Amino acid sequence: MILDNKLGITNPSLFAREEEKISKKRAIELFETGMLDSLEAGKFSSLQTIHKYLFQDIYDFAGKVRTVNISKGYFRFAPVMYLETSLKYIDNMPQSSFAEIIEKYVEMNIAHPFREGNGRSTRIWLDCILKKELTKVIDWSRVDKNDYLMAMERSPVKDIEIKYLLKNGLTSDINSREIYMKGIDHSYYYEGYTAFKTEDL
Repeated sequence: MILDNKLGITNPSLFAREEEKISKKRAIELFETGMLDSLEAGKFSSLQTIHKYLFQDIYDFAGKVRTVNISKGYFRFAPVMYLETSLKYIDNMPQSSFAEIIEKYVEMNIAHPFREGNGRSTRIWLDCILKKELTKVIDWSRVDKNDYLMAMERSPVKDIEIKYLLKNGLTSDINSREIYMKGIDHSYYYEGYTAFKTEDL
């Protein structure tokens, strides 16, 4: 299914490629302009800013909280009627340790506040928190795709696996354009986008 989009594309393969190309370029701009460093780490308003910037050319709902219930496989994300309360709760969650930051990340994944593009924008949001609080970011190329997806599926019940995986992916190379680009590429890889690498842009 293709969501209504500003590109007017109805072909799934063409849309996937164009959406990836446009949002990757926007993600690169977020890094190169220093915009990410100006955001308040860990706040939903910052995640909204990231999402809006990434998808502003693609979706009318960029940066807007979803108004429909959504699910993936057998998992249902936070119901719309509880979404606002959930986001306020996440805003106030502590984030002074690695464990607390990942717990916050897991809760935001459960909330899944946007109609589309949650995983990509939330991974950038996570790195913003890690960078501010721990002077670390994640080298996503060191995080196995299948292990990550399975750990995230289980994380609402038991988050020890996702904490272990992401901790092993931590790096102190927080200002590396290369590490950031790897994160962008792998965000799409995790979600089934494999059209091209960022260096092709």
